[in-house]
Amino acid sequence: MIRRLFEYWTHRLLHRGSLRLAMSILVKDEADIIEDNIRYHSRVGVDCFVVMDNDSTDGTREILQKLSNEFDLHIIDQPDNNFQQSKWVTEMANYCKKKLKADLVINNDADEFWQPDNGASLKSYLSIKDSVVTVKRYNTLLPQEAKNEKFDYCNSNTVIINGFKSDPKAKKPIETMLLNYPSPKTIINPHGLKEVKTGNHRASHINRIFNGRTENNIKIIHFPIRSYSQFKKRFKNRSHISQLNFYGLSEKTNYLNNKRTEENIKNIYESFILDTNIIAFLKQAGIAADYRNNIEKTIK
Repeated sequence: MIRRLFEYWTHRLLHRGSLRLAMSILVKDEADIIEDNIRYHSRVGVDCFVVMDNDSTDGTREILQKLSNEFDLHIIDQPDNNFQQSKWVTEMANYCKKKLKADLVINNDADEFWQPDNGASLKSYLSIKDSVVTVKRYNTLLPQEAKNEKFDYCNSNTVIINGFKSDPKAKKPIETMLLNYPSPKTIINPHGLKEVKTGNHRASHINRIFNGRTENNIKIIHFPIRSYSQFKKRFKNRSHISQLNFYGLSEKTNYLNNKRTEENIKNIYESFILDTNIIAFLKQAGIAADYRNNIEKTIK
């Protein structure tokens, strides 16, 4: 405890120059989105990246290697299949501190885009004093156009603003996934950090009680379900672990593990696609709202 407190205050008091912002990302088979993610965040204030690749087989690793020639991007290969997310993300935070000399670290996923308000830099809303900064996350909804395999996830421009509490016993995946209230995520100061917890949603820090805060000028736009091919890959990658609850499908695990047909997975994917009238009703009820993300505009 004393060591971490000393580390935090020494770094804070001796810091000179501009804030150095790092981003950590744990990925597995995210070839459809990982390049957009890196390019976008490099343009809104992230200085450097560490990406842990968990044995991707869809070209993600090759994309990262190419990007490492263009950006300050470091790759850590993680072949284990026991999915120790908290442990691995904490390791990346420490890597950012020691190797990348980062002042703050955004704990990100490949399907999340951290959008600062007013076209500003993410750094505009951060400080060397910060220990843990909590940022709200917004799930995007799939429109009817998602039935087309060439659907561009950037065209998911409706987000849930007043979601429901997730019910793991819900019978329909849509009830536990897209319409729920997604847990916020964290930006952490690696100096004085104890541990990143629970899927990057929380963090234990020596100085959180005094300098932990919520930042409302940054919004996380979350694209958990994109094209059908992406959904199929992710479903198969997660089917052997408890994170299948991510899709509200825990009750179907045994059945689908024994009979995981193309038709089964396709039907589940399409259950997330909402009719235009339903989306309009959700907006009228104050549950959803239009949110024109600036991803394509920013990365061009």
